[in-house]
Amino acid sequence: MELKMTKETIPAAVSIYEGIQEQGIELDYILPDYCPDIFRLVRCEAVPVVTDWSVSGGKLTYGLRCDIRILYCGEGDSIIRSVAQTQTFRKTAELSGDCTSPDVRLVPKTDHINYRAVNKRRLDLRGCVSVRIAVTCESPQEVVSVVSGMNMQLRTIPLRYAAGRLSADKQLRISEETELQPSQPSVSGIISTRCTASECEKKMISGKLLAKGSLAVDILYSCERSGEGTVEPLRFELPYSQIIDIEGLDESYECSIVPEVIACDITPAAGRDGDNRIIRCEAELRLICRAVRTATAMIGTDAYSTVYPCEVTFTDISAAQSPTVYDESFRHTARLAEGDSVPETVYSIWCTPKNINTRPGEDGRSVVISGMLTYSMAVRESSGMISMPDRDETFEETIAIGDDLSGAAVSADISARDVSFNISPDGVLTAKAELGARIYAAAKASVRAVSDITADGSVKKERDGDYAVKLYYGVPDEDVWDIAKRYSTSVSAVMEENDLDGDRLTAGGMLLIPIVT
Repeated sequence: MELKMTKETIPAAVSIYEGIQEQGIELDYILPDYCPDIFRLVRCEAVPVVTDWSVSGGKLTYGLRCDIRILYCGEGDSIIRSVAQTQTFRKTAELSGDCTSPDVRLVPKTDHINYRAVNKRRLDLRGCVSVRIAVTCESPQEVVSVVSGMNMQLRTIPLRYAAGRLSADKQLRISEETELQPSQPSVSGIISTRCTASECEKKMISGKLLAKGSLAVDILYSCERSGEGTVEPLRFELPYSQIIDIEGLDESYECSIVPEVIACDITPAAGRDGDNRIIRCEAELRLICRAVRTATAMIGTDAYSTVYPCEVTFTDISAAQSPTVYDESFRHTARLAEGDSVPETVYSIWCTPKNINTRPGEDGRSVVISGMLTYSMAVRESSGMISMPDRDETFEETIAIGDDLSGAAVSADISARDVSFNISPDGVLTAKAELGARIYAAAKASVRAVSDITADGSVKKERDGDYAVKLYYGVPDEDVWDIAKRYSTSVSAVMEENDLDGDRLTAGGMLLIPIVT
């Protein structure tokens, strides 16, 4: 009797790079002649952004831009001046294999920044930024799904996997001009810019993907009121709509679009009266589009013959799967100052999430997110000086999902959607942050599967006696497959002989083991 096997090809997710690359940044800057001397340093920010990437010849190459902004006050006034510089780098990472359609994830962050005034005209900055890199590739693996002949028994389980993947990245530019309200003072200089892309709406039309969303722009600018320097906040939104071509896309695919802000340049311009009352915004977005078609296959996880000796070869596969995305929100409250430390005036407070960690909750239906929230403020102290201090607050939030996340790999992107603040009558400054959490949950499909079976049909298994039924004492929750395999019989025979309803014993007791020949 001939052994016949049917095999299924499963795309397996294989990591070809995972690590962190660091990049030092240095700045030695001499103020132009038109800038006043440095009297007091206020703040420094360095924001890294990945501008592009490509994979070729077993190498990942990407562009890294770092936008640096140093704020200071000159002597004799409290107007905040800004020094803005941009540094660009090209980085490479050696991958452990080549791949035609890799899944690449690049997450940049600022590690540390040290800055000082060497003298009244010269600034010195030293720091480091890093990029967390994860590159995975699909590697097809063959596993046994059906067997026949030679009294072969095959244990199978259903496995969901990504049978098809499509991707497209599209960059777009948004240009907009906003004029200040009559009640708002003219712009002396831009001191802070924060651009946040909202959740992207999507709609499939004739094999194309329509993406709609908006970019929230928060600006702090320096100005003068009543003859003294001050700070003014400004917020506006830039809507966008874009059609994205993805070859082969149809209704069988589940799509996701993640917008990333690459650049957001703000420039003040003169209005009709000659004062800077127009804000020009040039923003660049990258729309990361992913489409996945999911399929289910029955694959073998164990095999044996009831009559002939055989050898089973196993392989560990990690089936490529599409994560389920949940968009949730939560609030965080921070006590920032009290008593004499409360500033005289609070112009603006914003929040930056850092060092985010995610894990499944103990109940299997929730996600625990923890990390750091940096609350930044633009304030006027009682001394009359403008300062921009930071306050770090740790947090841990449990978000109920509802779906079963047991064994799933979870991660989350956290963004601050809105921050409000209040000074109570008893002199306590409190900030409340509305935080958005985009949670990714991917079931771990790591399976030890049967990749091949060889059987020797020239001999039969030796038995310890000539009998048709054997007695066996089973224990609760014992697997019927293991019992049948031990005695070289079939699972169906054991279940039928003992009137069993499931593939595990619900209670211990004596079993009749029929011998299949």
